[in-house]
Amino acid sequence: MTTSRKTKVGIIGGGPSGLLLSQLLHLKGIDNIVLEKHSRDYVLSRIRAGVLEHGFAALMREAQCGERMDREGEIHEGFFIAHDGVKDRIDLHKYTGGNSVMVYGQTELTRDLYEARDKMGGEVIHEALDVTPHDLTSNAPWLTYRLGDDLYRIDCDYIIGADGFHGVSRKSIPKDVLTEYEKVYPFGWLGVLSRTKPVSPELIYAKTERGFALCSLRSQVLSRYYIQVPLTDRVEDWSDEAFWEELKKRLPQEVADQLITGPSIEKSIAPLRSFVAEPMRYGNLFLAGDAAHIVPPTGARGLNSAASDIYYLYHALMDHYLKGDDSGLESYSQKALARVWKAQRFSWWMTSMLHSFPENSTYDQRLQQTEMEYLLSSDAAKAALAENYVGLPF
Repeated sequence: MTTSRKTKVGIIGGGPSGLLLSQLLHLKGIDNIVLEKHSRDYVLSRIRAGVLEHGFAALMREAQCGERMDREGEIHEGFFIAHDGVKDRIDLHKYTGGNSVMVYGQTELTRDLYEARDKMGGEVIHEALDVTPHDLTSNAPWLTYRLGDDLYRIDCDYIIGADGFHGVSRKSIPKDVLTEYEKVYPFGWLGVLSRTKPVSPELIYAKTERGFALCSLRSQVLSRYYIQVPLTDRVEDWSDEAFWEELKKRLPQEVADQLITGPSIEKSIAPLRSFVAEPMRYGNLFLAGDAAHIVPPTGARGLNSAASDIYYLYHALMDHYLKGDDSGLESYSQKALARVWKAQRFSWWMTSMLHSFPENSTYDQRLQQTEMEYLLSSDAAKAALAENYVGLPF
C-alpha cells in the first residue's frame, strides 16, 4: 500500500540548493517537501566550496540564514595570482566599485540551512530511496519514494531537481529533448583540509611548470590546499608529507617558507569537468545546480551558479503563487542558462590560464603565458576578472 499526500513544490535533493529554495519558499507561505537519499550526517560530511559571491550571501540573508555566516565568514576584497616566483594581487574591491566575496564553508552553510528548516518545522525527508518523478508534462506531476519497505507518493504542482550530477532528475528528461555539452580535463585537484593557520589571509592561485596549486581557507584555524595531479593518481599515492613537499615547490619561496603543515583531516581527488544540460525545464520539472551544470572549481562558480538558479526559481515560483504571473517559470531555463554559460566561460578561462597542459604545443604554452602577462598589465582585464569573480548580477 502507498501512502499519499500533497504539497505545492516537491524538491529532490537536500544539499544547499534544495534547502535554500525550501527555506525561501516556506518564508513566503509556499508549501514544499525536500527528499534526500542520504542521511543528514552524510550531507554535512561533504567538504566542498567555500567562496560565496555577494549575491549568494544576500540570498542567505533573505532566507534568514545569514547570521552565523556574517559573524564567522570572512570578507575578502582580493586574491593573489602567483607566477614565476612572485605574486600579484587582484583587488576585487577596487575593480568592482566596492564588491567582495565571502569565504564560508559549504558545510557550515548547509548546517545553517538545516537549522533554519528545523526551526520552522520544514519537512526534509532523509534516506528517501528510489525517488522517481512521474507525469512531468501534465499539470499534476507526482513523486514516489521508499522509506525502508514502505512506499510513499507526493502529488505536487512543480518538481525541482536539485539532486546533483548523478541524480534522477536530469535522467527523467527524454534523451531526444536534452542536449548535453561536456569538456573533461586531463587532470584533477588533490585537496587537503588541515587544522592549521592559513598561509595567506587571501586566496593564492599559483601557476607553475609543475602544475597548478591553490592556497585557500575555511577559517583562521582551518586551511584548504590543492595541487593539480594526473587523473591516474589515487589518494593513496599521496602521503601528507609528499603533498606538503609538492605544494611548497609550487609556491613562491616567501610563501613556502611561511607554510604551516599538519595532518590532513580530509584528503580527496576531484576530477575537473565542465558540463551543461539544456533545457533546464521539462514540463513541470525544473533542474537546478549540479543536476544541470558543473564547472571546474578554479573560478569558484559551482555553488554560486546553483545559487543563481535558486534565485530565478524562487522568484518565478513566488510570482506564480502570489501574483498569478507565470512569466518567470516560462523564461526560467533561458534566463538561468544565460548566466550558467557565462560562469562556464569564466571557469574555462581561469582553468586554461592557470593549469599545466602537458599535451599543449609550444605555441599554446606561449599564448597561455601571454594571457597571464596581458591580465597583469591591463586594468581592463583585471576589471573583467574581478567582475566575474564577485559574481555577475542576477
